[in-house]
Amino acid sequence: MYIFLSLCFFYKFILKILQFSSWYLSSCVFLDPGQMTDLLFTEKDLVTSLKDYIQAEENKLEQIKKWADRLDVLSAAAMQDPEGFLGHPVNAFKLMKRLNTEWAELENLVLKDMSDGFISNLTIQRQFFPNDEDQTGAAKALLRLQDTYQLDTNTISTGDLPGSSSLATLSSVLTVDDCYDLGRVAYSEADYYHTELWMAQALRQLDQGETSSAVDDVTVLDYLSYSVYQQGALERALEFTKRLLQLDPAHQRANGNLKYFEYQLAKQRKVEVNKREEPESRQKREMGGRSNDYLPERKKYEQLCRGEGIKMTPRRQSRLFCRYYDNNRHPRYVIGPVKQEDEWDRPLIVRFHSIVSDKEMDKVKELAKPRLRRATVHDPQTGKLTTAHYRVSKSAWLGAYEHPVVDQINQRIEDITGLDVSTAEDLQVANYGVGGQYEPHFDFGRKDEPDAFEELGTGNRIATWLLYMSDVQAGGATVFTDVGAAVLPKKGTAVFWYNLFPSGEGDYRTRHAACPVLVGNKWVSNKWIHERGQEFRRRCGLKETD
Repeated sequence: MYIFLSLCFFYKFILKILQFSSWYLSSCVFLDPGQMTDLLFTEKDLVTSLKDYIQAEENKLEQIKKWADRLDVLSAAAMQDPEGFLGHPVNAFKLMKRLNTEWAELENLVLKDMSDGFISNLTIQRQFFPNDEDQTGAAKALLRLQDTYQLDTNTISTGDLPGSSSLATLSSVLTVDDCYDLGRVAYSEADYYHTELWMAQALRQLDQGETSSAVDDVTVLDYLSYSVYQQGALERALEFTKRLLQLDPAHQRANGNLKYFEYQLAKQRKVEVNKREEPESRQKREMGGRSNDYLPERKKYEQLCRGEGIKMTPRRQSRLFCRYYDNNRHPRYVIGPVKQEDEWDRPLIVRFHSIVSDKEMDKVKELAKPRLRRATVHDPQTGKLTTAHYRVSKSAWLGAYEHPVVDQINQRIEDITGLDVSTAEDLQVANYGVGGQYEPHFDFGRKDEPDAFEELGTGNRIATWLLYMSDVQAGGATVFTDVGAAVLPKKGTAVFWYNLFPSGEGDYRTRHAACPVLVGNKWVSNKWIHERGQEFRRRCGLKETD
């Protein structure tokens, strides 16, 4: 009797655990053949559920395995040439996205079944992962490259960028989700021009049969219709809305937009407004959504970055020469003069070839890497250094005392230029990654910022020495927007120019920019030489106008 009651209570307990709340247990179930039959069916259902659970776990593990295999192949390809791989902007963007978004999704997928060791390790490592701001920055860099180099979305999506290797191109493909994310970043900035471009690309890839578990046609069409509406294209907005409603007739926002767009179109036709795109809207679309751009010379700047519009007549070109240069028989260069090439005549911009060795450049990079921080610019309003959206790079400063190589480079600059570098600024090392740039600027302080370098006490920046420490597969040129010059990066060479006339007046022809890096990784180091100490090395002219 005791055993009987115990078994009865045991079965009741099991059934309660299984939460069969609709069952009323007035007596032991196994005494009722009907209820026992139900238990058999219940057990069968439980076995089925158990198999479904096992299948789900196997599917989950299969997903994880495919994810790991894909990343294994990608990592193997990337490690063959890490800098070259990351030099491709799509690869850099997707790396940011993987570490910021996809690894978190993987963590959620395997969290319940993953060992504590992996989770704790992942938790520790995630503090070093990029965040949302980094991922957004990488997306904006792609949009910037798209505008500067006039790339269509399909070219970027397939990874077939100028200068990219076949190895990089094979792995540099944007999925529907990637295109959608780029459109979302543009949308968050109220940049409806790029929103339209990338949502349209996402839609094309969906139409071509690409699948996505996170994005569907309805979501993409919703963004598309609104973005084209914001640009004044009512008819196209109406077309996208109608297509959306064919897929989802109950879509509340689309139904409201449909009535509104039809009303606006009818209103336009009633007052006989020209159906063609308004000039202002057309200009906005041509400018990439930047009709009120803060940079008046952007068109010229971007043309020069693409290698267009360089102003050099054949007659002027014929006056540019290459020569062996010893700086008036300097003792160090009498026997071994350096190779000098004229890059431009007015203002004079010269390039020195093979000026530093690979070993020296590697040492400079090694010293700078631990200190690289977001590059700053001089704020003329506050007189302080600050970050700016128009300068996207990381930089570090190296003093001559820190390593003999830095001291040797400084001495070489003094010997070749003939200028005193003891009053110059420290050697600045800069790294321009994906989309890295420095928009048009002057190196010297203008009259409207008289206190630009007052704290240094060494006067204005009389000259600039720019050393290229890497080759760049595509993009990354140094362009002079006022005169139309473009100087391409070449590893181991340095370009030099004077920012001031002998009179001390600023040479406004030296306004220059670092073009966005399209493919590759750009390393440079520059030396800004100041006026103090040059009184007898670069004398004033006899006339004030010199």
